[in-house]
Amino acid sequence: MVIKSINLETVCGITSTLPKNDKPEAAFAGKSNVGKSSLINALMNRKSYARTSATPGKTQTINFYNINEELYLVDLPGYGYAKVSEKEKAQWGKMIERYLHESGQLRTVFLLIDIRHEPSANDKMMYQWVVEQGYDPVIIATKLDKIKRSQVQKHVKMLKDGLSLVPGTAVIPFSSVTKQGRDEIWELIETVCFPQDEESGTL
Repeated sequence: MVIKSINLETVCGITSTLPKNDKPEAAFAGKSNVGKSSLINALMNRKSYARTSATPGKTQTINFYNINEELYLVDLPGYGYAKVSEKEKAQWGKMIERYLHESGQLRTVFLLIDIRHEPSANDKMMYQWVVEQGYDPVIIATKLDKIKRSQVQKHVKMLKDGLSLVPGTAVIPFSSVTKQGRDEIWELIETVCFPQDEESGTL
């Protein structure tokens, strides 16, 4: 995907009405310190378009990034941050659930998990929840540069086992530092968002 234009078109808070978009959407979910903004910036070839923060739990809205007037990358609120009140956590959960239920253009959900650690209870819950909404989430194993190359397969297996992944679920190791995995993620997005282009060989 050659990035020609980016526009943060819609920001939805807890009480906002979700947009009725007419372009395909790819959504990104993950706990609040997993590197979601860094991933989205890497996909967009920008250093800081999606706001990154040293304070986890900063993304409290659903952000719709219009890419090339062709599709949306959708940044969902981070989950699992301890300093956020239970009431806020519940509201964010309802907001994500509403989006998964109501979006008529959502084509795929990417779930970000830190490759260094066993999936948390929140990670497992989010994975099962996305599956129950009828989606086959793609797992992005972030912070790849933080582990040795020889450890990658062992850690990928740890994520697969920890999440009890549905057989055939894609797991993409990714580093926002080296950009490894970026092209693979874009290939998946293009395949699900523009299937007719792939069939006709125009991608």
